[in-house]
Amino acid sequence: MSARFHPRLRLALALAAALATPVASAAVKSHARTWANPMDVDYRYNFEQMNQGISYRTGADPAVVRYGDGYYLFQTLADGYWHSTDLVHWDFVTPDKWPFDSEVAPATLVADGKLFLLRSTTDQEPLLYSTDPAHGHWKFWTRLMPPLPNAVTSSTEYKIKPGQLPPGPWDPGLFQDNDGKVYMYWGSSNVYPMYGQQIDLKLGDGAQGEGKRLAYVGETTTLLRLHPDQHGWERFGRDHRDEKTLPFMEGAWMNRHGDRYYLQYAAPGTEYNAYATGVYVGEHPLGPFTYAPYNPVGYKPGGFVEGAGHGSTFEDAYGNVWNTGTNWIGLNWNFERRIDLYPAGFHDDGQMWVDTRFGDFPQRMPDHKLQPGESTFTGWMLLSWHKHATASSQIPGHGPDQVTDENPRTFWGAASNTPGQTLTVDLGGPRTVNAIQVNYADDRSDRYGDAPDLVTQFTLEGSTDGRHWQSLADLSHEPRDHANAYVELDAPARIRYVRYVHQHVGARHLAISDLRVFGHQDGPPPPAPELLSATRDQDTRNATIRWKRVPGAVGYNVRWGLTADRLHETYQRFADRPTTLQLRALSKGVRYVVAVEAFDERGVSKLSRTITLEP
Repeated sequence: MSARFHPRLRLALALAAALATPVASAAVKSHARTWANPMDVDYRYNFEQMNQGISYRTGADPAVVRYGDGYYLFQTLADGYWHSTDLVHWDFVTPDKWPFDSEVAPATLVADGKLFLLRSTTDQEPLLYSTDPAHGHWKFWTRLMPPLPNAVTSSTEYKIKPGQLPPGPWDPGLFQDNDGKVYMYWGSSNVYPMYGQQIDLKLGDGAQGEGKRLAYVGETTTLLRLHPDQHGWERFGRDHRDEKTLPFMEGAWMNRHGDRYYLQYAAPGTEYNAYATGVYVGEHPLGPFTYAPYNPVGYKPGGFVEGAGHGSTFEDAYGNVWNTGTNWIGLNWNFERRIDLYPAGFHDDGQMWVDTRFGDFPQRMPDHKLQPGESTFTGWMLLSWHKHATASSQIPGHGPDQVTDENPRTFWGAASNTPGQTLTVDLGGPRTVNAIQVNYADDRSDRYGDAPDLVTQFTLEGSTDGRHWQSLADLSHEPRDHANAYVELDAPARIRYVRYVHQHVGARHLAISDLRVFGHQDGPPPPAPELLSATRDQDTRNATIRWKRVPGAVGYNVRWGLTADRLHETYQRFADRPTTLQLRALSKGVRYVVAVEAFDERGVSKLSRTITLEP
């Protein structure tokens, strides 16, 4: 969501310090081609609650665009943006021009050889552009956007009349069609609809400099509203269980694929696990649009990462389609969030899809055009779930057992934020380890903006017996912050124990929510679970799925879609939860197919039988 803010900026300054621990060596793989969600970027500390003493890092509403040979990631309230050449490694760019109170849910557009940037606003503000974003150079395309036609101001919204528009554009999206015409989409509300209108950016008037007077063309079009009475996933709350609160619709993003236009939107609210992306499809940039029966198209309500709404859809250099989204943390503040990246695409018949299955396990970034059905999932399984953990110290109520529970809202807290603090996970036996993700939590961090000491430094060690240790990775001189530090090992390690050795974090306290270890246990994958029943409830927006427990399973993926070969929706549930799930994300009048798979440390089972859910 974006009507809720976030910020920061920071210099990377190495803090030299030696750890009194064995072996040194293996550096982080700068050539690594895998990643795991949440994306490992140096999220910024929010300043909005600084006077209440609430401190946390956050990132939300990601807009990713390809410009030239690079990719650029813009998000809510970071005083700058990120640049990447491979979608895996991201470098923060400090711009020479930026709004005083930062960006919120920005819109991006590549047109006329330029990269345009427009932030959410309820007043008339500048439109920026750059031809050298890698070096942070920006100019004003216009000093002042034209006022929205027939829109009230922020101060007079309380007396808005029928036919008038609310202040805006908030949560804007920009799109240029093949004929060169440019359109703007906007809206973030649980009252007002989403709007669209053609806009003349005066692309041929560059000689006028920053004094160009842009203009809206034609009438503003009301594009869509939420219908939670028909679309179960548009209901508010955790797992869509709050039917009293009006849901929010926001985060407009437009793509053209073939002759179809895909207007994407986020709902029902960023504060919960069920934040998702939906899509309406039309034959013109301003519609009319038809609700896609396979909604929500981007959905991840279960697992370590929860939430996939309000992002962007773009193509990489090989023609692969990607979708970004916002996932929910919510430890310190409802709008404490991170960003995620998922493979996406379109079937030959035009159906859009986003693949969030195992979306918070390591994924491999392709160096080629993916073939239909080709997955980016590495197959590296979660080895740390509910494993025994020990630590050099702890604070009351936040013991080391909380780093293996796959919950970003619990954490281990060290008694002091000093070099040499350790956190050790016993994998229970020899395992092949490929990657480790260190997810930090903000516990009374007392940071509210960028500073030179906001860097994350640690080493990772492995052992077969808990006494003799070898270096797995050395980030003791890392020059940037890592709220979600993902480390792909130089080579697979055959170990039983993984140890985190602390060097430095910029927060006042050392807190880690989860130390996630990925790889393999020897042996065959689990058998397919027995799907006992799948029945539509009396309220057909819901269905109840029951399956039989698989001994030794770490968890299950409940999968559904329009056909058996398009089970694009996934609800991941760990094995300590019941083997009954009420799906509350269905749309009335739509026929679905459901199946279940199990996974453990050895791999993923085959699918269960499928059951059809009739409308």
